[in-house]
Amino acid sequence: MNSLHIKLAPVYVALAVVAAGCSSGVSELTKDRVSRSEVAVQQAQQAIGNSESGAVELQHARDDLDRAKQAVAAKKDEPAQRYAQQAQLDADLAIAKTQSASARKAADELSASIQTLKQESARGVNNAQQSQPATASDTTAPSNQ
Repeated sequence: MNSLHIKLAPVYVALAVVAAGCSSGVSELTKDRVSRSEVAVQQAQQAIGNSESGAVELQHARDDLDRAKQAVAAKKDEPAQRYAQQAQLDADLAIAKTQSASARKAADELSASIQTLKQESARGVNNAQQSQPATASDTTAPSNQ
């Protein structure tokens, strides 16, 4: 039985922290989560810049961050945590979509370059074959003996 209590000790501590946070409004954990979400949204904004990829998700992140801040101001811990977490997830998704679009664009450009090189290579081989002088074996007519 002691082993069970030892394993559950972190759970008891977490519950005590949550209970203490609920009694005084918004917990420090929630405030920290909102702060981290704000940083994530700012980082997403910098990563995205003027790109269209991820812009919708970034706007969702901003909206959720605003809701999280409103919930903190209203001393509503649970909604503040939920909105802060969603804001962070949306910011991460915005960055991922932007990076994916950049990688896709780079891959498309590389593919186009490879295609161009193949075409130029094929033209070079064809031109080289057409401009080769005829050799004696090419021009000799078969003998009829």
